[in-house]
Amino acid sequence: MSRINDVGGMHGFGPIDTHDDEAGFHHEWEARVFAINRLLLKAGTYTLDEFRYAVERMDPQEYLAASYYQRWLHAIETLLAEKGVL
Repeated sequence: MSRINDVGGMHGFGPIDTHDDEAGFHHEWEARVFAINRLLLKAGTYTLDEFRYAVERMDPQEYLAASYYQRWLHAIETLLAEKGVL
């Protein structure tokens, strides 16, 4: 059974925009989410596999509506709550 994040071979998502001239992050908060994730991984709060699985467990509608770093933030919040950190 595939999850919503496993879109390999699926059709109907439209063309991929390969002409994004912006380098780095689109918003400052995305850089902060990236940094927070790196720090939590380095601290051993959770593993990369746990992080990835938290993204994969998102509700399909929420996953499709979220941006890349919104998915990251969701995973971080989920894991910190599950581990009793928050």
